[in-house]
Amino acid sequence: MKRRGLFFAALAGLALPGRGWAGAQIEEPLQDQVRSALSSAIANSAPPKPRFDSTDTRLAYLRWLGVMSERLKSRKSEALTRIEFLETVWYEAKRAGLEPALVLGLVEVESGFRKYAISVAGARGYMQVMPFWAKSIGDGQASRLFHMQTNLRFGCVILRHYLDREQGDMFLALGRYNGSRGRPEYPNAVFANRRKWLLPEER
Repeated sequence: MKRRGLFFAALAGLALPGRGWAGAQIEEPLQDQVRSALSSAIANSAPPKPRFDSTDTRLAYLRWLGVMSERLKSRKSEALTRIEFLETVWYEAKRAGLEPALVLGLVEVESGFRKYAISVAGARGYMQVMPFWAKSIGDGQASRLFHMQTNLRFGCVILRHYLDREQGDMFLALGRYNGSRGRPEYPNAVFANRRKWLLPEER
């Protein structure tokens, strides 16, 4: 998928938010029970604290964190920011029953790992969440979609919702997430970028 170049301008020493070009979800009516379930899914704002059943699973997580941190270094140079971001991606992806590599591939396509990216349609943040979701299942404060964990949680919960709606078909779920259901460009771009975030033995 062709994406337009990134545009950053400096003003008073601060960079203006970069623009996201991947697309946006389309607002659809939600049944009350669905809205309630989604609201509940995004409600807990506690920081991610993974728990592990064994030393092996903890070591596997730490290895994943190390490998992904090295790969992400060119996009996020500050080590603590990078680790916090990856910890949150892993936690929110697992919490929603999604693969962390897929979520990282989606973030790369949607925002290029830019926290303050805004699309032409107004989608915000890492996972380019549309402001209507803040009103629909959140507290109505769209500005919070620029908060890292809030954005990643909304994005993962919304993708999980679409995946359930599409009965497990990730191709269609990704198209719905992007507002281009049925067209191949966006899902193919996410799948291609997903491969960059797999461990060597997973490829």
